[in-house]
Amino acid sequence: MGSAFFVSSAIAAMRSAIRQFDVFNGDADGICALHQLRLEHPVQATLITGRKREIALLERVQAYAGDRVTVLDISLDRNRVALDDLLRKGVIVDYFDHHQAGRLPVHPGLHALIDTTPDVCTGLLVDRFLCGRQRPWAVVAAFGDNLGDQARALGDAAGIDTARLAVLQELGECLNYNAYGDSDEDLIIHPRLLYEYVSRYRDPWKFFSCEPVFARLRAARRHDLASAHQNQECIELPAGEIVLLPDSAASRRARGALANQLATTFPDKAHAVLTPDRQDGYTVSVRAPKNRLHGADTLCALFGGSGRPAAAGIDHLPRIRVTAFTEAFAAAFQNRQGGISVAVKAVPRSLPARNTVQPFKPS
Repeated sequence: MGSAFFVSSAIAAMRSAIRQFDVFNGDADGICALHQLRLEHPVQATLITGRKREIALLERVQAYAGDRVTVLDISLDRNRVALDDLLRKGVIVDYFDHHQAGRLPVHPGLHALIDTTPDVCTGLLVDRFLCGRQRPWAVVAAFGDNLGDQARALGDAAGIDTARLAVLQELGECLNYNAYGDSDEDLIIHPRLLYEYVSRYRDPWKFFSCEPVFARLRAARRHDLASAHQNQECIELPAGEIVLLPDSAASRRARGALANQLATTFPDKAHAVLTPDRQDGYTVSVRAPKNRLHGADTLCALFGGSGRPAAAGIDHLPRIRVTAFTEAFAAAFQNRQGGISVAVKAVPRSLPARNTVQPFKPS
């Protein structure tokens, strides 16, 4: 009887030592996908996330047999080596994503819900998994991932009126904006901390109206987008536009928001937004035409980047390869008229005043 007690106690101790890791993209889609899951299935977890282009996150997970890792909105292909290592250790992995995954590992410890069609995002996959039980946050995720048509259709089906839907749109766009930057110092608030604030709210409209952190993000996004529009230089091509922003934290934060805004405003055109990096080159965000959602990932892969057919990026484009990128962009998104003509708009070339928006400091 005594030995049975000690065996059962040991098993209980082992079970209590099992750890949960939540690994997620720091953009709106990753944050809202995880938030939906944890509203339905609360659990204490170690949070692992980062800026938009910090994709190789699984290598940061120190998990062992029996532990569980939930992964949301980061490319399986970019995390393949670390994923295989976790599975070999006996870690259980739940994987939700909409990026190109390549060959899926066949392993009893891997539970994957991956859909790479261009009109879905990870938040919508989690909404599907949960049968819509946290739908407003799925709508926020879709708006953040620039899937406006899908977000509005989902909102309409859920009976969300136009005014309340507009709130979810701005919320998604602001959460997404916060993930962009080339260093943590560029960010208004780190995505892990932002998720912790979001996780306090079951109701996204209350987060929008009551959370001071959101008010700060909203003001910063408006400031940075205004600066980007005022100080951009453009290369016009028949198939789209390449936009160069000045070297500032505001530009780096606005890069993705500006790319999404241009893609929505000019749905027949492709767009690329470039910001100078610290390696004598550029970080690039690419958006395929919204009316033809393909080609962005293929283009970026030519220059060491990755992403989805609709939206992709390049972490570092050397300055000497900008001409090659311009030619590849024109070829990737060539319109039916054919031909390549390049014209640089007459725009202000002076750099904007140093950005005055300060990173968020928690009290």
